[in-house]
Amino acid sequence: MTARRLATPRLLLWCGIAAYATAFAALSVLRHRAFQTGRFDLGNMVQAVWSTAHGHPLAVTGLRGDEISRLAAHFDPILVAFAPLWLAWPSPDLLLVVQAIAVALGALPVYRLARKHLGSERAGIGFALAYLLYPPTQWLTLNEFHPVSLACPLLLFAIWYLDEDRLVPFAICAVLAATTKEEIAFVVAGLGLWYALARGRRIEGALIAVAGLAVSLIAIEVVIPHFNRAGSSSFFSRYSEVGGSPGGILRTTVTHPWRLFTTGFTGRGLGYVARLALPLGLAMLAAPVLLLAALPELAINLLSAAPAQTSIRFHYTAGLIPVLVAGAILGSAHLSRSRPGFARAVPTVAVVLALVSNYFLGAIPLWRYFPGGEQAQATAAHVSEHDRIAARALRLIPAGAVVSATNSLGGHLSARRRVLSFPFIQDATWIAADETSPGYADRLAPLPAAVQLSWLRRNPEWRLVFERDGILIFQRRG
Repeated sequence: MTARRLATPRLLLWCGIAAYATAFAALSVLRHRAFQTGRFDLGNMVQAVWSTAHGHPLAVTGLRGDEISRLAAHFDPILVAFAPLWLAWPSPDLLLVVQAIAVALGALPVYRLARKHLGSERAGIGFALAYLLYPPTQWLTLNEFHPVSLACPLLLFAIWYLDEDRLVPFAICAVLAATTKEEIAFVVAGLGLWYALARGRRIEGALIAVAGLAVSLIAIEVVIPHFNRAGSSSFFSRYSEVGGSPGGILRTTVTHPWRLFTTGFTGRGLGYVARLALPLGLAMLAAPVLLLAALPELAINLLSAAPAQTSIRFHYTAGLIPVLVAGAILGSAHLSRSRPGFARAVPTVAVVLALVSNYFLGAIPLWRYFPGGEQAQATAAHVSEHDRIAARALRLIPAGAVVSATNSLGGHLSARRRVLSFPFIQDATWIAADETSPGYADRLAPLPAAVQLSWLRRNPEWRLVFERDGILIFQRRG
């Protein structure tokens, strides 16, 4: 009888994980078929993986056509691990499906952590479902493919193992998480502080904190500048208002601390924090020590001038989700100890809050059919006739050709040694452009694209081999 009682919640857990992985893998692939992905960013990852599988580790084509290492932009060497998988399944769908499965598996440590601290299988299932319904989790899964999305489940497993005092598997998960993006090791450092202060393991916690801090600083100040010809990360420009570099931000912290506050806590920043915390019922506030691990990532997002970093619909939440979800569990456990009747209601409250917030903020397309339901990107997985025309047109371009493409088409053409971002042409022998979506990088650029396309039509060196519904394919003559 006991075995049967245990088997039912675990079956429900695995059914939830499987349903999430299947549904969001399918949605991700359909969004790719609908040309909702781009050269920036899915195409970058595809090219890095393709290049690694073909003997050029992490090689990508830069925005202006220069050949660089992926490490010049971000410290995400975990992409190398996808190269053997690419040889078996050479498709961008591989990355999208793996991402959905990996994020779904994060429900497993959530279940274990909640079951342990709240003392019931019901609580474990409740928080696991809340994690899968949490709007930032779903948007993270659907935001094309980014290696940092893998940090979400890896950090959740790391928190679980650290909570269990299992330092070896913790170290494995923490190291893997640190290879997904340069600032993720800051989160690991924060977990070390939590381990030292909340668990009383001061030596081990201090070592984890120092190691995490060192890894992030080496990635930011040594690895990325080594591969970046500019000598530093191009993303520092997003922080020009508060110093423009780690050292500059530190100086601003000392000399003008109020500037950090006014930059971070604008209306946009406060709305971002609310969208992260309210779906979890603010329960993480009852576990403030663990929240130390979220502060670096939160500061990185709030201080950035890029609006995407203060939106839950992008991958910038990957390092925050594990800490906030785990904090909600530990905070709920703390509240339950002081209010015994609260423990029985926690699982239900967690699921209801997650479901309601998902209705208003989540990524499930069905909500668009209901009053007040989230409408954003609700039709992004719809494959139109225009998309089918584009797919047929792209099949004209040989696999090994150097190609220049607008952003949405470039996401389907990046599995090659060299791919340029239109309107840059340089040594391209083929050009693919979508006049209805003239993307440059991840932005629209209608005027430069129109000027270049007009020039191509008049240039005898180029031949227009396909034109339909705004999709243009040019081939260089000779």
